[in-house]
Amino acid sequence: MSTFDTIIRGGRISTASDTFHCDIGIRHGRIAALGEDLGEAERVIDAQGKWVLPGGIDSHVHISQPSGEGIRMADDFESATRSAALGGNTTVLPFCLQESGVPLRQSVQAYHAMAEGACYTDISFHLIISDPTEQVLGQELPALVGDGYTSFKVFMTYEGLALSDLELLKVMAVARETRALVMVHAENYDVIRFLTEQLEQAGRTAPRFHASSRPVIAEREATYRAISLAELSDVPLMVVHVSNREAMEEIRRAQQKGLKIFGETCPQYLTLTEQDLDGLNMEGAKYVCSPPPRDAASQEACWEGLQQGVFSVFSSDHCPFRYDDPQGKLAPKGRTSFRWVPNGIPGVGARLPILFSEGVIAGRIDINRFVALTATNHARTYGLYPRKGTIAVGADADIAIWDPQIEQVLTHAMLDDGSDYTPYEGMKITGWPVITLVRGEIVARNGRIEARKGHGTYLKREISQFA
Repeated sequence: MSTFDTIIRGGRISTASDTFHCDIGIRHGRIAALGEDLGEAERVIDAQGKWVLPGGIDSHVHISQPSGEGIRMADDFESATRSAALGGNTTVLPFCLQESGVPLRQSVQAYHAMAEGACYTDISFHLIISDPTEQVLGQELPALVGDGYTSFKVFMTYEGLALSDLELLKVMAVARETRALVMVHAENYDVIRFLTEQLEQAGRTAPRFHASSRPVIAEREATYRAISLAELSDVPLMVVHVSNREAMEEIRRAQQKGLKIFGETCPQYLTLTEQDLDGLNMEGAKYVCSPPPRDAASQEACWEGLQQGVFSVFSSDHCPFRYDDPQGKLAPKGRTSFRWVPNGIPGVGARLPILFSEGVIAGRIDINRFVALTATNHARTYGLYPRKGTIAVGADADIAIWDPQIEQVLTHAMLDDGSDYTPYEGMKITGWPVITLVRGEIVARNGRIEARKGHGTYLKREISQFA
């Protein structure tokens, strides 16, 4: 009788802190042994010449999220987690959006219903608080934190989502009482509305003016204000999708003061610029996201934030819409002004290969920091560690086996998501995850899905290690 269900042999293993060579014995979906000469197994995976890493955790993903009248998000839970697995991810954390007037618990139940039986990777939900009523703040939100929904996001922009400073403080007060982690989209809503009106009055409505309507100062000011409110409230705060040096420096200053302020950046801020929005006709709509891509100097600043630890997590902010689709980027209103172009770009499948190639292979970061930024820090920040995010005895056997020698040109077809394009089309990529295991089962191998739909499971999370 075999000792293990699976043995991964001969690979080079890297965690957030160490790199070593050994075999991995997997039993009942968990890592049961690390060592040499582990004996026999029902299945043996030869990892000679490969890098064996913890499966990626993408903690900033939007799936099947209501996006406005006549607009439909491109990915459901099946297609998004399929693309995630092909890109080396084993867990994703989508957002559960509370629509105005809808009880928070009802919103959570609706998202669970959409995800049930559809996922290839494991999932867990953040909450988006858009309607902080007394009922939500006094009863629903504390109860949901107790049920394992230990992080929630607030917005400082977007009609129907933006909270006032008073509302932000009330939400943060609940976070302090429950030890939940607050995530914030930091852009100044009034600045954006003012500039948008000016641009439209001047006839500047093409997609490239989306970036003009959301300048660095709008992000920097809101970042400073969010940090100030978190300091007043004495709560940890994650500032998501940071795009530039000025906002990054606000986070760095807060960290140097000893505040529990964390930062996240994304592939678009390392590889795209506002010039990408200046495509022929509406082509630039493919790159419309918020905050928008900036310039080359901002890219370097975001790399610096990753290298120096100002940013502790690297996420995709996967927010997919189809381009050539009347319910997507080319919706009828989208033809009249950048204002109506759905905000968001796909990226859950491309996140890891981009950072591996542009970060590790290019020499900007080492493999241990790659693991920390893409897996371990996500697990620690969002209450999943040590079950997730590392290779250790007792942890879930969530593993991505990488071939660092593969060289290819990135195409949308390789990502197999629900969108009809990738903003990273044509990038030269070195290194690719050739096998992805979720709790010991091979979900993706050599660009193909092997597991059954529904293998992924929902994860109840603990309190953040940093709360």
